[in-house]
Order: sequence, then structure tokens, then C-alpha cells
Amino acid sequence: MRHLMNPLDFTVEELDALFDLANDIEKNPGKYAHACEGKKLATCFYEPSTRTRLSFESAMLSLGGQVLGFSDAASSSASKGESVSDTIRVISCFADICAMRHPKEGAPMVAASKSSIPVINAGDGGHQHPTQTLTDLLTIRSLKGRLTHFTIGLCGDLKFGRTVHSLINALVRYPDIHFVFISPPELKVPDYITDMLGERGIRYQEVIRLEECMADLDMLYMTRVQRERFFNEEEYVRLKDFYILNKEKMSLAKDDMLILHPLPRVNEISVEVDDDERAIYFKQVQYGVYVRMALILTLLGLA
Repeated sequence: MRHLMNPLDFTVEELDALFDLANDIEKNPGKYAHACEGKKLATCFYEPSTRTRLSFESAMLSLGGQVLGFSDAASSSASKGESVSDTIRVISCFADICAMRHPKEGAPMVAASKSSIPVINAGDGGHQHPTQTLTDLLTIRSLKGRLTHFTIGLCGDLKFGRTVHSLINALVRYPDIHFVFISPPELKVPDYITDMLGERGIRYQEVIRLEECMADLDMLYMTRVQRERFFNEEEYVRLKDFYILNKEKMSLAKDDMLILHPLPRVNEISVEVDDDERAIYFKQVQYGVYVRMALILTLLGLA
């Protein structure tokens, strides 16, 4: 039995197989419409979510399975003080696989250590968000045709953004990736990440202004400034609109640059950019369903 806590839980070769499966699901959905008949997915979300929770539910329903669970801690026995360890033991009696989101870093790993069913980390605090990373990698591979030899800009909240941290750690396993970190000093990427890149001899640069690097990017990964990660409301208000991607900035970019975003979007991408063919963040959402379908099949041993 396997769990997914971190994108690095899968080797590069295993990821290739997972993405091949996801692409086959995209091309031949009917082939997989009954693959999970009789199976149940539990979605245990201790923190609010729209895309991730519904993406998991859509994935399981598209495979012919069923879904049960809760959408916030207040509607679960956590509100009575039940531990994650006890909750997963109970869930293991009801379901065949579990997707868990939790505000505390490491909580899904604690659950996995006590679970008798596969557990998928659907986001734990500011730590990891592995299925978003799998979504990002599948989107890049499907639309660029490769996961090597490109320059990627990561813009916005690089300090607290778990999607950014997970994506960087996943991409360093592929050759010739150049990172450009675009953020205000207060939200710069943590030192442990730049130290790791330095130790591996991987190229990166840190800039403050988006305009400085737009022309060099093969893809731009935008993120929102996350209000829920701030302790100081004034600091959040000061930084929340630091970057706004608009048509003017897009005119500086390559014709084939891709714009990704893990969503939800607030103000960081103007709606006028949505009609640009380089804006693929809604396609990214669809790839998230395909990769979660492939992951469910793989962890249940049905692939």
C-alpha cells in the first residue's frame, strides 16, 4: 500500500507512467468510466477548498466510484476534539482511499502512519500540495511536450505558497531548468530552497519587478498573496496587489509563453488576460482532474 505525501514520493519514471495514464484518460475517458465501481473515496477537508476537493470528487465519480466526507473541520468530529489518528482509523472502515487537507503541516503524514487505506495529502498548511504539483507538471508536459530545458518564473507569494515550494522541489529533478523568483522582499522564497538550488548548481535569480524578466520566460507561474497565511492584516493589504498581470505586461512576453496559476485568483491576473491563448490556468484545472484520476487508479492498484 502506498500513500502520496510529497511529489518526491514518486520517481521520475513513476511520474512519467502516471502522466501517460492521465493523457490516456484524457483521450479515452470511456475506457475508465467504470474502473472504480464499488470503490469509495473519502474527502477529509479540515480547511476550506473548492478546486481541490471538487477535483478529487469529480475524478472519483468519473471513474465510476463513490465519494463521502466533510468539507471543513467544523462539520467533523474534529470539532469535538477527535484526533487525526482516530479519524483516519474510522474513515478506513468506510472508504477505500482518502484525500486529506489540513491546516497543520504533517497532519496527513500522521494519518498515513495509522491508516489501513491509501492517504493522499491534499495540502497541509504552507508545507506541501503534491496533487497540485502533479497537475502543474502534467499541464507543462502536455502543452510544452517536455519537462526539461525551460525558464520558469514564479511570481507573488513565494514565502508561504505551498504550491510554489512543491513545484520547485519537483522540477529540480529534471535537467536544465532555470528558475526566476519574482516577489517583494517580504515574500521571497525561503532560504532553504535557494540553498538547495545552490548546492545542486541549479540556476536561479531573484527579481522584484515582473517587467525585468517577462521576455526571458517560457512559462510564468502566478500566485495570489494568501490572506490566511498572514498574522498582520495591514501587511496583507500592503502586499496583496503588488503584482497584477495585464495586457501591457503580456506584450513583453514570448508568443508561446504559458501562464499557470494554482487558483483561486484574486487580483493578480487581470480578467483581460483570460482571452490570451497563453493563459492556460483553466486548462490546468482540467488536467488536475485527469491526474487525480490516474493517481487514484495507481494507489488502488487498478492501473
